[in-house]
Order: sequence, then structure tokens, then C-alpha cells
Amino acid sequence: MPGATETDFFERADMGDTKVGSGEKAHAADVAKTGFDAMMKGELKVVAGFGNKLRAAMSHIVPDSTLADMHRGMTEPGSGTTDEPKSERERTDCPRA
Repeated sequence: MPGATETDFFERADMGDTKVGSGEKAHAADVAKTGFDAMMKGELKVVAGFGNKLRAAMSHIVPDSTLADMHRGMTEPGSGTTDEPKSERERTDCPRA
């Protein structure tokens, strides 16, 4: 289960000014490699990254209404910065789809 990933999704969804849209995101190639490696090991589920693992664990103990409020806060228009979204690593060797 990947978290926010650096793709054109947030731009196409007009979410550049949201917390999730303007925040740090995993590079798509890293997410794909993590998923591929897990598949090759026969793993049915994989959660990449500490933050994602924490959120996945929270989803089992926090009420759905609280999770929905948290999600709303990350995706609400105007909740982020208007700068370009940041990625964990700036890479130019992998074209964005």
C-alpha cells in the first residue's frame, strides 16, 4: 500500500494546493520497485515507509470518523502550500507517466 506518490495525479486532480498535493511524496519508481519486490517474494500485502506503516496500524484502532477527518484535513483545498509538490528525491532518470 503506497502513500502519496509523485505522479501527475495531484496536478490532474487540481490538488496542488492541498497538504498531500504540496507535501513530500514517494518517487513512483521506488513505489513500483517495492511492490515488485514484494510480489516476487510472494507477499500478498506490503506497506512501504514508516509513515504509511503508522497510518495502516492506526486504521485498525482509530474510529473511521477520525480517519475521515484526518483525510479531509490532508485533501482540503487551500490546506497546503502553493509551491510545486516536493518528492523524497529529485530524479530525472525516470519519466513521469
